[in-house]
Amino acid sequence: MVSYILRRVLLMIPTLLGITLLVFMLIAMSPGGIGAGLLVSGGAMQSQNAIAIQKAKLEDRYGLNEPAIVQYGRWLRRVSPLKFGPRDLVNRNGEVISRPRPMPEPAAWRWFEDSLPRPDRAIRVQTREQITTAPQEDRLSLFRRVESRYVSARAEYIAAQATLSDALKRYAEAVGDPSLLNAKREPRLKRIERLSPDRTNPAFAEVETLARKAIAAYLAAADLRESYIGAIEAAPHPRAGVPIIPNVLSIGWPDMGVAFSRGRPVSQLIGEALPVTILLNLIATPIIYFIAIPSGMLAAARKGSLADVGLGGLYLALFSIPSVLAGVLALGFLSSPDYLNAFPTAGLHSKAAESMRFLPGSDASGTFTRGWLFDHFWHLILPVACLVYGGFAVLSKQTRAAMLENFNADYVRTAKAKGVSAKDVIFRHVFRNSLLPLITMFVTIFPAMLAGSVVIERIFSVPGMGFLLIEAINLRDRELILANTAMIAIVNLLALLLADILYAIADPRITYK
Repeated sequence: MVSYILRRVLLMIPTLLGITLLVFMLIAMSPGGIGAGLLVSGGAMQSQNAIAIQKAKLEDRYGLNEPAIVQYGRWLRRVSPLKFGPRDLVNRNGEVISRPRPMPEPAAWRWFEDSLPRPDRAIRVQTREQITTAPQEDRLSLFRRVESRYVSARAEYIAAQATLSDALKRYAEAVGDPSLLNAKREPRLKRIERLSPDRTNPAFAEVETLARKAIAAYLAAADLRESYIGAIEAAPHPRAGVPIIPNVLSIGWPDMGVAFSRGRPVSQLIGEALPVTILLNLIATPIIYFIAIPSGMLAAARKGSLADVGLGGLYLALFSIPSVLAGVLALGFLSSPDYLNAFPTAGLHSKAAESMRFLPGSDASGTFTRGWLFDHFWHLILPVACLVYGGFAVLSKQTRAAMLENFNADYVRTAKAKGVSAKDVIFRHVFRNSLLPLITMFVTIFPAMLAGSVVIERIFSVPGMGFLLIEAINLRDRELILANTAMIAIVNLLALLLADILYAIADPRITYK
């Protein structure tokens, strides 16, 4: 069994890589690409300057201007618990601060400069010493100032590069050879060099002006990059992980990145949404099992009776009602002021919940108050009801079918012939040997507890994982989608392994030797 578990765990690694790679490439090939979520933050459009700065910051961290497969490799490095090289910093918001990436050289700079001057490495040392020797209360403000200046300079350089790229395209068309810029057999810089610039062409003057601006922006950003590296080396924030070999190898929590659409660490967003979804499922799942399994056992033990037919018909009728329709009807009739107005319409708490006492009771004036706990329970009734009713039919019918199959087995007839009581026949023989399909259904619960119910959470405005994931998909927020995908995939694979182990426990005939 131990060797089987080890083999299964090792096989999970390529499976997980395949799942995340497929999702990553689907995001990359979607309209707008990986950076589509950059244009929206918190659901509101930003100014062009804010977009440029945010894009420069995220492009620096995630390398959004690199090929998708390279970006995927960098993502794997970030989420791996093994970290190579110097340890990153972690600010108080949980965001990882890593060393900035090298900047691509400006296009066509060789037309106007013999060589680009290298940035002065002394700037890095000066900044590191400045922050290290500063008072403790000033170190973070100095770091943020250096970081802000670097990101702004990088944003200006990216904008200058984009403008120069458009000018180079117009110039290529002016000299009558635009195909050179569209060719894909060599790097862009090499293609531009082969144009053999015609300095008498009017379009070349625009290229020269914009190229010199791009070179100047590059040099300014390169110097500020050195300053930013020095600020990071000063370590005003605590370092991530636990060192194994200093500056070579360390172990740390996976870096899930920052959500493009919200500008917050993904771990924080998942940490807020996951408990809500788990709470809903921890309430709904036991209700389904405590009702459906005994119902299925009763229907199997009394096949063809009124209980069998009645419960089967009732559960199938409930199963045929779509959850979206049930949620809308529940809001329209049970929560609407025009009808019962018995339940809240949205959220998990009332607006005044924070000022409530924890348990229900009477206040100083003798007025009954629900209390925080009862108010929370009251908001959960309708979402939980919409989650559970559809599961009765599937689990009950599966239990009934599995038990009926075993009722006709030879060992059951032998047990009855020996005088074993009907109760022992059902529970000790038939039900135990009917557990395999129920185990298969049971292990599918764990991924559902993490993924959440998109429909129910949307209808009742519950801020759970389903709500978070559908928003990330709409905004093509790569970091949120990949974090959710990896988390759900890992739980799915572990759940399948758990199912195999439970099979062997429930049925001694199953071995994995």
